[in-house]
Parts: sequence; structure tokens; C-alpha cells
Amino acid sequence: MTPKQLSYEKTAATIIKNLAKRQMEGYYCPDSASAVQKALSLMPEGSSIAWGGSMSLIDSGLMAAVKSGPYQIIDRDRAKTPEEMKKLYAEVVCSDYFLMSTNAITMDGELINIDGRGNRVAFLCYGPSNVLILAGMNKVVSDVPSGFKRVRDIATPPNTTRLNKNTPCAVTGRCENCFSPDCICSQFVMTRRSGIPGRIKVILVGEELGY
Repeated sequence: MTPKQLSYEKTAATIIKNLAKRQMEGYYCPDSASAVQKALSLMPEGSSIAWGGSMSLIDSGLMAAVKSGPYQIIDRDRAKTPEEMKKLYAEVVCSDYFLMSTNAITMDGELINIDGRGNRVAFLCYGPSNVLILAGMNKVVSDVPSGFKRVRDIATPPNTTRLNKNTPCAVTGRCENCFSPDCICSQFVMTRRSGIPGRIKVILVGEELGY
């Protein structure tokens, strides 16, 4: 085990302990392959599964595993009209599992997320029976203010580029606190605890995943 891997393991142990006091479950996996297997083990066959946009889910291989697995998939990409999208979101609210990453997680176990339309953070806060979060150790920050700073200056600029958004941060590479029509920073959500014990499950991965 390298010093970096050992550091990740110790850091994750601290976070997992703090997640527990916030009624959230925490797990640590050293790599994406083991993280995907852990995630799949938490979701029984036949479960209905939806997800929020996340490069971490794609980079880790979890999305591919879920789509080819024995699950009821609720894929918002199959909606062709606003009416179909509305029906799909109604299914997501009642789903067994909602998959996502988190934009940042503090050493004390708080989750930091910024969203454009708010659908991802809405399902984190309420609806699906379980929320399963997969996050690389690159998402770890010391506290809430540094978490929001990380999201705005590190995560958001590449996401606006990926989504072809015309925002100042897509040009300058840093948050300009804009009100652009393409702004993806509408909702700022800090999750202090899970109101339902164990509803939120966090898998920390000893790799850099997503933005």
C-alpha cells in the first residue's frame, strides 16, 4: 500500500465515523472495481433504480453495471416530450435507489452539492427510498465553506464545458458568481444528516473520479 493509499484509507475511516453520527452509512473501497461490486451488493435484484447526472458514476463503471444488471431502470434519457419527462420524474420519486455522486464531502461527513435545475438535489433530500452516493477521494474537503469553493472553482467550470454551457466560468475557468441564462449553480444544498436512518449511503473510492 502506497502512502497515498494509506492516507485515503485513514481519511475515509474518519469520514465514515462522522457519517454514522449523521445517520448516514459509509463505506470505503480502494478502487472503482470494488466500489462497483459494493454498490451492486447494496441493491437487491429487481430494485427500481434512477440516477442524477454524474461523471463519477460513469468513470467508475457503475452506470454500465447497473444498466446491464437485473434491475428496473428508470432512464430519464428515454423521455422524448415534457409530458414523458414529468412521468419519469414521478417514477424517480418512488424509486428504490437513486444513484449520484456528491460535489464535495467534508471530513465531518457533510455533503455539499450545487445543482442547476434542482432535480438531483431534490431526490437527495426527499423521495427515493435509498440514495447511493459514489465519490472519489478527490471530493474530500476540510469544511463546508471549502466544499462550496471546491464546487464553484473546481467542479463547475469543467461541467459547464462538458454540457456546452455559455457561462463565464466556461471561459475563465473559475466561478464568476454569474446569473447567466446557462448558469448551472441555482441550488446550493448542504446535507447535514439523513432524516431517515441509513437512507443515504456513501461509498468513498480511493481514486480520483469525476470533477
